[in-house]
Amino acid sequence: MKIFCTSLKSFLCFLFLQCGCLFSTAQVNFSTSTFKLELDNMGQVTSLKDLIGGHEYLYPDTSSVLLRLKTNGHWELPSAMHFDRSRQILAFIFPSQIKIEVTAKTREGYVTFEITKAAPMAKIDRILWGSFATTISKTIGEIVGVVRNDDFAIGIQALNIKTSGGFPFNDEGYDVSRGSAALKKKWGSVLQAYSINRAVPRQISVWNGSFQNMPVVALTRETVLGSKIALFGVPEKSALDAIGKIELAEGLPHPMFNGDWIKQSPESGRSYIISNFNEDEVDEMVGHTRRAGLMSLYHEGPFNTWGTYEFNPRYFPRGKEGVKEAVKKVHAAGLHFGVHTLTNFINTNDPYVSPIPDGRLVKTGSSTLLKSIDAASRQIVVASPTYFSDVQNNTLRTIQIGNELIRYGAVSTAAPYTLSDCQRGAFKTLATAHDQGSEVSKLLDHPYEVFFPSIDMQNEIAKNLALIFNETGIDHLDFDGHEGGLASGQGDYGIEAFSKTFFDWTDHFVVNGTSNSKHFYWHINTYCNWGEPWYGGFRESMQAYRIANQALFARNYMPNMMGWYLMTSTTSLAEMEWMLARAAGYHAGFAMVLRVNDARKNPNRDELLDAIREWETARRTGAFSLEQRELLKDPKNEFHLERVNEREWLLFPFHVSQSHTHERRELQPGEPTYTTWNFINSDEAQPLQFTMEIKGKEGGIVDPVITLDQFAEIQLPVSLGPDERLVLDGTTARIYDPKGKQRSSLMLDNVPVLSKGNHSIKFKTAYSTEESSILVEIFFKTRGSGEIVKKN
Repeated sequence: MKIFCTSLKSFLCFLFLQCGCLFSTAQVNFSTSTFKLELDNMGQVTSLKDLIGGHEYLYPDTSSVLLRLKTNGHWELPSAMHFDRSRQILAFIFPSQIKIEVTAKTREGYVTFEITKAAPMAKIDRILWGSFATTISKTIGEIVGVVRNDDFAIGIQALNIKTSGGFPFNDEGYDVSRGSAALKKKWGSVLQAYSINRAVPRQISVWNGSFQNMPVVALTRETVLGSKIALFGVPEKSALDAIGKIELAEGLPHPMFNGDWIKQSPESGRSYIISNFNEDEVDEMVGHTRRAGLMSLYHEGPFNTWGTYEFNPRYFPRGKEGVKEAVKKVHAAGLHFGVHTLTNFINTNDPYVSPIPDGRLVKTGSSTLLKSIDAASRQIVVASPTYFSDVQNNTLRTIQIGNELIRYGAVSTAAPYTLSDCQRGAFKTLATAHDQGSEVSKLLDHPYEVFFPSIDMQNEIAKNLALIFNETGIDHLDFDGHEGGLASGQGDYGIEAFSKTFFDWTDHFVVNGTSNSKHFYWHINTYCNWGEPWYGGFRESMQAYRIANQALFARNYMPNMMGWYLMTSTTSLAEMEWMLARAAGYHAGFAMVLRVNDARKNPNRDELLDAIREWETARRTGAFSLEQRELLKDPKNEFHLERVNEREWLLFPFHVSQSHTHERRELQPGEPTYTTWNFINSDEAQPLQFTMEIKGKEGGIVDPVITLDQFAEIQLPVSLGPDERLVLDGTTARIYDPKGKQRSSLMLDNVPVLSKGNHSIKFKTAYSTEESSILVEIFFKTRGSGEIVKKN
């Protein structure tokens, strides 16, 4: 009888699935006041419609489906979908006989879809929401998951971290790009999100292929059950507001600062100072930060170790008490106090590693000990060399056996597979004897000479960091090294998990940036500030990359930021204003690395800090017109800004001449070696300024001489090689190396004044070798009349 009832039940189920009895099989609509999503009985999307303008945005010539899944290595589309209207449940049946129920809810302004049943779960590898194909192509927010044109925006939002915005390009679920929650297509765009069934143990390629066939532990609760998204369509100008409402209604992170959502806060995108001050230097650096009008004083290396986050006694000899006092001083000045770390990286001297290594340190793989060893053995025989022979991603060459860490020099290529030249008791662990059959595990490391935690241990580390912030009041952090979340084998989920745990455990607002843009983290993030200063001067250090990022930020409702810059003891006002003009043009903040000794040694320090303050104040108060900002963006243009009063400034443009060139040539005996140029100064009388650039591959110039109008001579006792340049601004001639770093300077007396009108300029030089094949290129620069700009 029981068998009969079960069979009858299955038969009736088959009937309503095939015939639509009791369940709806017609088109299913989910509509808000502005947007309609329509599905057919195969789960295919048949409409993405703007209900205000009446425009259909579904791209019809490709498959758009609400939900698909991957099983047994293949993607499957639903073979049928049925809708229980009374319960608002969509029932999907797939060719592999997997059944998934999705609960739909229409909210004010958006629709949510959540997987509430799925069976058999063991057969489901991953699911994909979408892709939803649209005809919108103007602005594609790949991180935030919003596509928009001038009239309308359509967006997708992952509503928990088990749901990743984007496409699962690999088994770990890591997107190496900036984002793929939305992607541009030749015909428009797609929106998508996914979840991976992480509840089963896996052996996969990890960290974008760096670690092959790595065993990844199961996360028992992280199936696709509970995967949830929101879809919305609104007028373009309302898109950001719509995301804010979704955050509040769905319990997503919604950071507030001074009463404003951080995505719409006037404090968003502000600049800050990074420094290496100690307890006794806090007041000094607070003074510089306030003088520059910046928002935060951020310490570049406050921790002695990462993992447990003990403060470095070099900077804070009184530990947390010294930090608390520093934070109070910084907050009293109206500033944030920031600290730098590398997300989940663990130093080798941290208590998680030494003297007893935590068992949760991530392993790339394991083998077994074929022969027992004593505490002095330097040869270790293992059953397999697989994980130990990786030389590409094996900086520390460290294995763990029990509570001992051991470093090894090499692995034999034939059996018996032997780890040789072993250093026992590495990182101050205890060398001990180990029995045959003991597990020998290879630790996952990094060129920064660190180890990494499992997801469970990572959550503990993120909580450690949050509790330190709570105790001390620190309120600024960059999740630098955010990609360390990949080490556990959980892809973007691992990256998102660290920042979410930290956010959940902190009890106050924390300004935060990242080294990796991720869809869910977007809700937590304050800014992204990409661009490093270590490669050269202001002009040379990743400037094209910094500028390219600005469009990315604009597409994704993120504040514009120009990255980090390094103010040294030799930084000039011209260099600083060149950078500040770019920042003003893109309405972008930045980080200024200003170390204590450089601040003390730079004779122009206060002038530079004042320039930062005035440019930043003008930028943040909307003083520059759109036309001015376009000119400020151009790296060929230079400007000077002077304060008139609290509401007004004078913006002076510099006019740069065309290129004037001098090259070595064969001359008759006694023939003059100089080159003569004509130059017209259309601006008011001012001291001569120019940039001299050396082009070529071999040789150089020595002791060049410039003569103005046949009488005013500037002798420059310098040597310049290929790709170096000399800049004269004021009374200082500065020599820059090929990477844009100032290598020397020269004070000049009696720099001639360039009057308004026509001038004759002669140039001559000696050469470093007889074979020098060098071209000298000179650009003359004059300052034009100032234009009033006002606070808006």
